[in-house]
Amino acid sequence: MRLMFIIISTLLINVKAIAQQRVVAECTIVYAIAVDSSAADKNLADNLKSASKIIYIKGNNSRIDLISSAFSQSIFYDKTKGSATILREIGTNKFITKLDSAQWLKEKEEFIDMVTTITKDTKKILGYDCKKAQLELKNGKVYTLYFTPNLLSSVREVDYEFKDIPGLVLEYEVVAVDGKKVRYSATKFNLNPVPASRFDVPSSGYRILNK
Repeated sequence: MRLMFIIISTLLINVKAIAQQRVVAECTIVYAIAVDSSAADKNLADNLKSASKIIYIKGNNSRIDLISSAFSQSIFYDKTKGSATILREIGTNKFITKLDSAQWLKEKEEFIDMVTTITKDTKKILGYDCKKAQLELKNGKVYTLYFTPNLLSSVREVDYEFKDIPGLVLEYEVVAVDGKKVRYSATKFNLNPVPASRFDVPSSGYRILNK
């Protein structure tokens, strides 16, 4: 009888946790990017000076814009097909790369078999209570992040490395093997409708760059 009570109580707790988590199918998140100048080389620091990262989610589609004074990059990901399109602009040069699902997964091989640890540390970001987690990759790279378990993106692969994190990541720091550190901090998060035009991929003006 006691065992049955424990099982039922556990199920009720899990159901309550799931009910409290909201799946976000439409939103925009803006991240500020900061480089640890003491560990980074000058070129990296200059390229990411005043840089920002913007994530757009709409149903099964996502878009990530990385914008800096030196370059810009947009990644369009279609969750339904598992495919991606990458646009890059460096000066006057524009490139487009299209990846099918197999090619996209190969691009993300470094994240296979990474170790995820969720700690008891917490932090409030943009009004959301966030939990701390750490990802350790086989190549020695380490991610330290904060996520809110109350929200979950409808496209969990928007940042592929965070696809198994049980919540929405609002801050993270990447430390490379050589000690270079880059921090991404959410400065804006809104649930307003995202125009479908945000996910229109240009059909001309870009030179094809194959993988």
